[in-house]
Amino acid sequence: MNEVIRECGLLPLIISLLPGIKITDKIILLQTFNSEDELFVQSKKNIEEILNRKIDDFWDISEIAEKAGRIDTVCRMRSIKWVSWTEMDYPPLLRETYDPPAVIFYRGLLPNPEKSLLGMVGTRNPSRESAEQAYKIAGNLSRLGVSVVSGLALGIDAMSHRGNLIGGAPGYAVLGNGIDEVYPAANKPLAKRILDSGGALISEYPPGVHPSKWTFPARNRIIAALSRSILIVEAPEKSGSLITAAFALEQGKDLWVASCGTELNSKFDRRGTIKLAGEGAEIINSSIDVLEKWNIETGTPVKEKVPVFGESRGELISSMASFLKIEI
Repeated sequence: MNEVIRECGLLPLIISLLPGIKITDKIILLQTFNSEDELFVQSKKNIEEILNRKIDDFWDISEIAEKAGRIDTVCRMRSIKWVSWTEMDYPPLLRETYDPPAVIFYRGLLPNPEKSLLGMVGTRNPSRESAEQAYKIAGNLSRLGVSVVSGLALGIDAMSHRGNLIGGAPGYAVLGNGIDEVYPAANKPLAKRILDSGGALISEYPPGVHPSKWTFPARNRIIAALSRSILIVEAPEKSGSLITAAFALEQGKDLWVASCGTELNSKFDRRGTIKLAGEGAEIINSSIDVLEKWNIETGTPVKEKVPVFGESRGELISSMASFLKIEI
């Protein structure tokens, strides 16, 4: 894709809302038009010629423009920002993927493109061993300024976020719903801590979009795109984490699995991570392994240590109890 950087008012937001066309089509339209007026005068035939394919249903551009205006107003009222594929602030690693969102919405500060992020995901119902390993790896990485990006789900995602926050690194969470809500609601305090860390909540969905069985798999490609490498901590045979793994491989990212997630003697379903390991995914034991694979020199020998939990004992017990909750 040719990188095009320009200011287009609400044009990117309007294009992102166009129904009946693929994400890649929307990027083509972003590259084609410089203003809303240019788009408004196009006929269905014109758009079909630009996209080089037929469109089943054409849109009422005035209605979509009004909707874009309402969304922009809501964003301004709720301190939500949005950035289009055409702008410099759009995450470069995400821009380079096959199907980047035309627009992303966010609260907080987007990741520094000069710093590598580790994607950490896993089951919402993990074993205690895997949950503790996720917390420990993320926590020790945060002491060295390495941030984690995950999906703010219960279980492994939440523990990865929590661990990463204790060392002062900014955290990043990609949502599978509109940026105006935190799902699950139990993780609203965690979302606030992520924002307080100098990180961000990120979504391709505008305010008002509810989570669904389609939005979560789609958001996984964004987690993979923002990450230098992906660590699947623990995953059952049928897990959304395996979708993230597939996106990572498709995008040419390193795919790793955590050692606890590959141990056989467990009552927990680890067939997903065991299968990935059997197919060649490298096994990560600690944050030291991550640093070695990224060729990061710290100047002094790195000693792995169990991080001190940032929460009070009551909050920690509540966090550990969330492991028992099953994804709806």
